[in-house]
Amino acid sequence: MAKQKTARVTDVIGLLNQICPPSLAEDWDNVGLQVGDPQAEVTRLLVCLDAEEAALEKALECGVQLILSHHPLIFRPLKRLTPGDAGGRVLFRAIREGVAVASAHTNLDRAADGLNDWLAERLGVVNARPLETLPPGGLYKLVVYVPVGHEQEVMEALFAAGAGKIGAYDRCSFRVAGTGSFRGSDATQPFIGTPGAFEETAEVRLETIVPKALLGKVVARMLKAHPYEEVAHDLIPLANSPVDVGLGRIGQLEQELSLAEFAAQVKARLAVPALRLVGDLSRRIRKVAVCGGSGMSTYADAVRNGADCLVTGDVKFHEAQRARAEGVALIDAGHFATEQIMIDGLSRRLRTLLQDCQFDIEIFTMDTEKDPFNTIV
Repeated sequence: MAKQKTARVTDVIGLLNQICPPSLAEDWDNVGLQVGDPQAEVTRLLVCLDAEEAALEKALECGVQLILSHHPLIFRPLKRLTPGDAGGRVLFRAIREGVAVASAHTNLDRAADGLNDWLAERLGVVNARPLETLPPGGLYKLVVYVPVGHEQEVMEALFAAGAGKIGAYDRCSFRVAGTGSFRGSDATQPFIGTPGAFEETAEVRLETIVPKALLGKVVARMLKAHPYEEVAHDLIPLANSPVDVGLGRIGQLEQELSLAEFAAQVKARLAVPALRLVGDLSRRIRKVAVCGGSGMSTYADAVRNGADCLVTGDVKFHEAQRARAEGVALIDAGHFATEQIMIDGLSRRLRTLLQDCQFDIEIFTMDTEKDPFNTIV
């Protein structure tokens, strides 16, 4: 069994950035490390929706050194910091007790296999894709030249590091055979040939796609797997728009349901006491858009993509009026219910990455958080 490695806060933040790159966050958002020493050791962490006093209390009870929340603890610029308000008390105590706090907010909303994918899956929406189209950028083509016979080893290293993903497809690559040439100085130790001699050898050109957030990891894995002393490779920025990231998701139900039937399914799967609906309860629903939290900013995208229904939270009165007039069904399941599923989803993804990196960290989850709204039915 491989020896477990010691992890620091900065290591965990690095893994979090692989799951949901900070570049995906809104400009107004505040994601990443909010409080704490990046070099502090982490053996236990807590995943929660909100870094409130109850979450900090559980963290201290469980000996947790790092809290990962969805909503940022520090959201707007601080004008003062006193223990007289709830946020200030959490900050004061977290600093005093040496507990670091980090957040993954709108970057997790947009990420591939992120919050909105988990919401779509929970609600039975299949073949889901992002509602929002992001501007070009954030993708690179990696080209590397490998001696024949070693291409599979290098490609497997690239895939294991996260390269080669295009939408719902992974392990995507292209390869073509050719001839490479080189001459090493007397100080070199070439894998093929002898120092000082001009050499030609059969090589394979490998190409694959790499997200910007994974460039460092992917290149490091490639260099480790490659047999050459000096590895010829190119990193080419692409103008493509990423196809698997963006706010919201849209897909189909396995079978058509009435709005009433689908609403009952949403209510049960999100375990909410009540829902708010817009639309004729008997209308047929097949194409469904979802957006966790306050997601009415995706309404126009949902309409443009032909959604029969949008599931989100925090729907305002005039937004509901507009949807009714335009014949689009809405299900308001609440901000809390459509986002708290991130606790299980993020915990699952972190466990996988921590195991891959051989970091010995125990993950706790905040399973006692409650919607601030009480519902009387």
